[in-house]
Amino acid sequence: MVTRIALTGLASAASVVSLTLTGPGGGVQAPLEWGRAPLTVAALPRVTYVAHRGGAREVPENSMSGLMAAYRRGTAQVLDFDTRVLRDGTPVVFHDPTLNRTTYLGGEVSGLDIREWQGVRLRPRASLPGSWRSERPPTVAEVLDRFGGRIVLMLEAKDPRGLGRLAALIRARGLTRSVFVNSNNPEVARRAHALGLLSQLWRSADQLRTDRPERWRSYVDLLDVDIRARDADLRRAVRSGIARVWAHTVVTPAQRDRALALGCDGVITDAPGRLARHPVRAVRVSGGPAR
Repeated sequence: MVTRIALTGLASAASVVSLTLTGPGGGVQAPLEWGRAPLTVAALPRVTYVAHRGGAREVPENSMSGLMAAYRRGTAQVLDFDTRVLRDGTPVVFHDPTLNRTTYLGGEVSGLDIREWQGVRLRPRASLPGSWRSERPPTVAEVLDRFGGRIVLMLEAKDPRGLGRLAALIRARGLTRSVFVNSNNPEVARRAHALGLLSQLWRSADQLRTDRPERWRSYVDLLDVDIRARDADLRRAVRSGIARVWAHTVVTPAQRDRALALGCDGVITDAPGRLARHPVRAVRVSGGPAR
């Protein structure tokens, strides 16, 4: 069941805005052009920055306009977004299981079909810098069509039942080397690998205390570790043999500098613009160089 949250004047007017690619400056963005071939993970720099949910402290999370702004600002080499599955099997870009926190509606995302999804409107947080319009959350297909092959993407499969559908969308666009598919579940990561996708596994600080990451190196392409974890746990992850180890969710330059000092080669951040304004500083960590 979908319930409607009370709207105030501006929000009510904004809720009827159709899906447009608008940013802080307003106006509709022109479509991006494909290059000669899709950009793949092989093009990523030695240290990679990821705009988490588009950079959720700087743009409306999981929105097309937010992802577009992050792309155009160029402060991250990877765009991250979350995915859920509608009642009819359509994968959409959304974090929570319910609509309540980030839209003007309430109810379960999985209770809607694609027709009903057309009526959902995001509710930008008042604390975000700049001015943002309400818009419909995009489908995964729309994000892949807009950004796929132009920048590396990272999507979290919040509903593992939709993994096959996600794989089909990625394969149909020739993006199997351009999109990381993320989960907290090692079995989902194994399934993603078996489907020919780039598998990403995220782990919390508590999980990392007892994890043995080397067990996953045959099928995990990217280990996504909690910045709140202990130095020893992050160091063990870095030494696991998994090709890439990136830290989440980094907000401050100090957190980034610690992650890099411990040997992580990427950071997943809600504030890519903020980090870009602060150069990396060398910091002391226990136990000497990670690698």
